[in-house]
Amino acid sequence: MKSMNLELLAVTAVLGLLLAVSPMANAQTAAATYKAKCAMCHGADGKADTPAGKSMGAHSFSSPEVKKESDTELEAIISKGKNKMPPYASRLKESEIKELAAYVKELGNK
Repeated sequence: MKSMNLELLAVTAVLGLLLAVSPMANAQTAAATYKAKCAMCHGADGKADTPAGKSMGAHSFSSPEVKKESDTELEAIISKGKNKMPPYASRLKESEIKELAAYVKELGNK
């Protein structure tokens, strides 16, 4: 019985660790994806204060227009593109798009 309790405790500890590490890993992945795909226009801080961003009319993530977008709306914009922004549905997995939308919201709140 003790052996079974120890095994259960070990499994619970491992699952807890995985659940704690997973959001951090997602944030790092989203940050890396953002840096590779978005920062050139939207800037490292999401303010769109870059030469490319200015010439393309990219929006700052802290602007009222972007901040009012729901997660679903941001995911659709990332997937399908908008105005001069290209679509990323064929280049990113759905989970990456969701993580990227959350990262955009995070940048907009800074």
